[in-house]
Amino acid sequence: MSDEHVYGLHAVQAMLERAPRRVRQLLVQRGRLDARIQAVLELAASESVEVDRVLPEELDRLADGGVHQGVVARVSPSQLWSEEMLGHLLDKFDGVPLLLVLDGVTDPHNLGACLRSADAAGAQAVIIPRDKSASLSPTVRKVACGAAETVPLVAVTNLARTLKQLQQRGLWIVGTAGEAEQLLYDIDLRVPTVIVMGAEGTGMRRLTREHCDYLAKLPMAGAVSSLNVSVTAGICLFEAVRQRAVR
Repeated sequence: MSDEHVYGLHAVQAMLERAPRRVRQLLVQRGRLDARIQAVLELAASESVEVDRVLPEELDRLADGGVHQGVVARVSPSQLWSEEMLGHLLDKFDGVPLLLVLDGVTDPHNLGACLRSADAAGAQAVIIPRDKSASLSPTVRKVACGAAETVPLVAVTNLARTLKQLQQRGLWIVGTAGEAEQLLYDIDLRVPTVIVMGAEGTGMRRLTREHCDYLAKLPMAGAVSSLNVSVTAGICLFEAVRQRAVR
């Protein structure tokens, strides 16, 4: 597999802090000497990462039109987590699990934002189907602001089967659906919980919906009928955080 490119100050700094062994080279825009670049360069030096000064056009090419902020890291290929690895993670975790499932979310900006919210809420993993879903990419890493290096992203072959296995482990599956009768706030999220978000526009697939223990919605008081999937994910995850903080 060929190397990948991570761009943007937050994403590159997160790679250097959390996965420095994966960083093979740092490419920095010639003439950039500001404090934020210096902080990244100091991190690179502490990890003995090779640094090369290049023209802005080279960074533009490597970032493929993204906003690189003067820095791009060449890194070893990403490794998605497997179902088996997720099982080992849950076996070792001695708290109350909180997982996020994204059923067919194809927009990399939404996946990156969901990873960021999952990290902030202390979720143990984000689960996606292997097919028909956004996966780790430079855009995802940029939007995630470092969360892509801390939150396991688990790609599964059969999402319905994975949900069933999680139920057998004692986790409760809460699916979000605009037509649900029950509000999310009325569901007990203090128990081991999996929150499921559907795809942009179409929502959860039928088999995914059938494996949910609860369907829930958020109260919508205005003219807008739905929220962006990453916004909904953040609200739902932090409702679980709120409930668990109240004893």
